[in-house]
Amino acid sequence: MAEIASLIDGFGAALSPVNLLWALLGVTIGTAVGVLPGIGPALTVALLLPLTFRLDPAASLIMFAGIYYGGMYGGSTTSILLNTPGESASIVSALEGNRMARAGRGAAALAAAAIGSFVAGTLGTVGLTFLAPVVAGIAVDFGPPEYVALMALAFVTVSALLGRSLLKGGASLLIGVTIGLVGIDEQSGDARLSFGLPALLDGIDVVVVVVALFALGETFTRLMRGTGGETVEPVRDRAVLSRSDWRRSWPAWLRGAALGFPIGSLPAGGAEVPTFLSYSAEKRLSKHRSEFGRGAIEGVAGPEAANNAAAAGVLVPLLTIGLPTSATAAVILTAFQSYGLQPGPQLFSESGPLLWTLIASLYIGNVMLLVLNLPLVRMWARLLTIPAYAIYAAVLVFATLGTFASGGTATDLLVLYALGLLALLMRTAGVPVAPAVVGLILGPLLEQELRRALALSQGDPAILVSSPLTITLWVLMLLALALPAVARLVRRDVGAAPAREEGEEAFTRS
Repeated sequence: MAEIASLIDGFGAALSPVNLLWALLGVTIGTAVGVLPGIGPALTVALLLPLTFRLDPAASLIMFAGIYYGGMYGGSTTSILLNTPGESASIVSALEGNRMARAGRGAAALAAAAIGSFVAGTLGTVGLTFLAPVVAGIAVDFGPPEYVALMALAFVTVSALLGRSLLKGGASLLIGVTIGLVGIDEQSGDARLSFGLPALLDGIDVVVVVVALFALGETFTRLMRGTGGETVEPVRDRAVLSRSDWRRSWPAWLRGAALGFPIGSLPAGGAEVPTFLSYSAEKRLSKHRSEFGRGAIEGVAGPEAANNAAAAGVLVPLLTIGLPTSATAAVILTAFQSYGLQPGPQLFSESGPLLWTLIASLYIGNVMLLVLNLPLVRMWARLLTIPAYAIYAAVLVFATLGTFASGGTATDLLVLYALGLLALLMRTAGVPVAPAVVGLILGPLLEQELRRALALSQGDPAILVSSPLTITLWVLMLLALALPAVARLVRRDVGAAPAREEGEEAFTRS
């Protein structure tokens, strides 16, 4: 019952007028950036980091959490109306949602996605409320060997899940670790990778790296590729569900939440796998299987619920053991560190009031998002008509001004644009940027804990597998290596099903 009492105290702080305003601002920005193609919550949080240093930590984190949840809501609009998923977790929503939009049922698809997001997001936040303290209590007993195994698991997880190739994910991780090692070694006092430049002796600010990799990298990539000419399906009706749609959607919402939150909570979790599993389950359990591939509402309701429940689940390893399993979680981890907070087992004991205020704001933000999305669905759809060049010009300006405001030196701008060009090369080569952020943050911590573990054992590496917990973490790391192969098999099965049905239909007609 201690969690309920802490949550009530958190609501007392989250319901203050100032925090309500920040929550509303966050969910509004998050929905808008989720709707705009190519602008996701990770990029937005990275862009706003330099501009929020002078805010209260609670206000900033509440706003960032609102952007995170809002981006998950808004991403369905782009998938359904534009058939352009902003993130990999929104791919499945486009399979059935865009077909519904082409058939004139875009409003119903958006309503199923919004209500499902609210239901699953709320259930996921309930799970976060009661599961996170338990995980944190277990992780309090971690020593240096356990942290080494945990961070090795984190490295493999983000390399495997945040990129299509384990090799490319590992390359991105190595880039991040290398950047994180720039500066003076705290133990020996020697300068590392500074190339004789005094400006690099203090290291490279993590905020500059995040803004460069996400904001500038995406902007430069868009500049090279052009804006394209996608077609937006119009929204003709109000976002409401008929009785038949309700009957078909609510079981899919519950099943999606049941799949999304547990998988999202795993150290090797994420939102992509449960969305594909949800789609596959809905297709097998539906009484309207013939509609799949032509616009089945269950194919929108289930995956969207799984997506938002997984978004809440991703916060469990992030807050309790400091392990990000998505690109946005990696950037939010940077936000915590920018305020001197290190997510992990000590966070609940050292910053409990702040953390419970943040969790309470997630409940409030879910209600705000439902109110914003259903009545204003046509307004959000109009955002898709904004020219891409105008969006990315604004991103470039804000990234430059924000970085200069946080550092105040020309060196920061030079580093920003140099890393932005590096991000362009990475994206051109298909190398994901999110593992680089994780390597940047966790690389120095892994080095520190490894040195401590070897000092305790007088150089004997056997200490790294000296307890059942460390062995379990190493086994989980091996499972994380195998998970992408399983995900590809599921994705191939889901993607091949509509193609098979279309082929069968064409054969029948002929």
